[in-house]
Amino acid sequence: MAKEVKNAISPRRSEDYPEWYQQVIKAADLAENSPVRGCMVIKPWGYTLWENIHDGLDAMFKETGHVNAYFPLFIPKSFIEKEAEHVEGFAKECAVVTHSRLEADGNGKLVPAGELDEPLIVRPTSETIIGATYAKWVQSYRDLPILVNQWANVVRWEMRTRLFLRTAEFLWQEGHTVHATAEEAEEETLKMLKVYAKFAEEYMAMPVICGHKTASERFPGAVDTLCIEAMMQDRKALQAGTSHFLGQNFAKSCNIQFQNEAGTLQYAWTTSWGVSTRLIGGMIMTHSDDDGFVVPPRLAPLHVVILPVYRGDETKAAVDEYCESLRRELSEKIYAGRKVLVKIDKRDIRGGEKVWGWIKKGVPLRVEVGPRDIAEKHVFVGRRDTMEKSSMDRSVFVETIAEQLQAIQDNLLARAKKFRADNMKLIDSKEDFYAFFTPQNKEKPEIHGGFALCHWNGSPEVEAKIKADLNVTIRCIPIDDEAFPPEPGVCPFTGEPSPRRVVFAKSY
Repeated sequence: MAKEVKNAISPRRSEDYPEWYQQVIKAADLAENSPVRGCMVIKPWGYTLWENIHDGLDAMFKETGHVNAYFPLFIPKSFIEKEAEHVEGFAKECAVVTHSRLEADGNGKLVPAGELDEPLIVRPTSETIIGATYAKWVQSYRDLPILVNQWANVVRWEMRTRLFLRTAEFLWQEGHTVHATAEEAEEETLKMLKVYAKFAEEYMAMPVICGHKTASERFPGAVDTLCIEAMMQDRKALQAGTSHFLGQNFAKSCNIQFQNEAGTLQYAWTTSWGVSTRLIGGMIMTHSDDDGFVVPPRLAPLHVVILPVYRGDETKAAVDEYCESLRRELSEKIYAGRKVLVKIDKRDIRGGEKVWGWIKKGVPLRVEVGPRDIAEKHVFVGRRDTMEKSSMDRSVFVETIAEQLQAIQDNLLARAKKFRADNMKLIDSKEDFYAFFTPQNKEKPEIHGGFALCHWNGSPEVEAKIKADLNVTIRCIPIDDEAFPPEPGVCPFTGEPSPRRVVFAKSY
């Protein structure tokens, strides 16, 4: 009889995936629920991840000519109302400020007072308030393009929340650009999508599919929405980033006009694009295992943790000195453009508790150092991604630290790509499609299906029917013709011609 393997996280992914996700966050000390319903406290380990995401993306934005600015948190209700489709799309999620102060009611309670002349909306997204600002900035074609990004928080009054994936308040960046022509704006939309895709794969080790959203899934008020879609380990899709071609819709509602070279007044063309702290949820669900969080080295808050192992008080000084000199040597090395981050854990707790604590936090490499290692000039190394452990020559470990970290990064991406490939299926019949997305185990339906590459004739009725029946949506119409060739075929739901396959999946 096989011995049961015990894991650090309970339940396992296969037993209860949603609860496993929550327990990974708790064990890694990433975030916790706040006293405000639907909002979260991002703890230092989780916030450092966000800082690293910020730094990586911010550098990429600046390389493409964008600059940062900041716009108000509060938006007049009349601004939101200017674009009909936009207000309809966000109305149910808006938090509204109606009063300016609190006053005592004589019974020990505070009541709202000072009713505002016009209610203010707590920023759900900033197209309208930024559009009003751009209308003042733009007068001539010489003022274009405007390439601005802001790092901020937004509020969307979600009813069903989950840490990092869907919270009432979350952190994000939102780019807002203005162009003289439709072609420039469309080029910007695609360019920024490719920035997101590159970041997802090279930094997060998370493979994504780039594509167009269908009309029903577009950003409210957009002419076209592009997205990156990633597969999580429960085989659901996560929309990890979006880039919107807004046409002239917001320029007209916000009156962003400019005089072109011929002296004619015309409306500008705008875009917006953004990613959020949802990326942290994506990392958790792409890489983590039944022992906890697994963090890609390029975004890790810490690359190496050194764990001193004492054999009596008489060995402590020598072990500490060896660990400190090792930390100094490693800290001088560079990995992926930043210094290798190293910490010595000298806490007075049991060794096993230390080891498992760092495993659950996802640190790429653990190094244990004891008297024997010092005598042999070795280190004992544990890899988080594979859980392999081995003794290494100290000098070799130090000199190859960047290569070891990159090997972990590469392995995580390769593993995620293989998982996606193993759970992505070409489907050509309605029966097979419905079977693919129907749970075999009714009691534990979380993990099943995957990405179905299926022909679709463009019918919104078909799209709505599949969503109603299976809670499955078209995640995107792929734009990578090399990976997803645009082969014509037949829609299995209508029997009508289809220009190419699209990606169907359940999603977050």
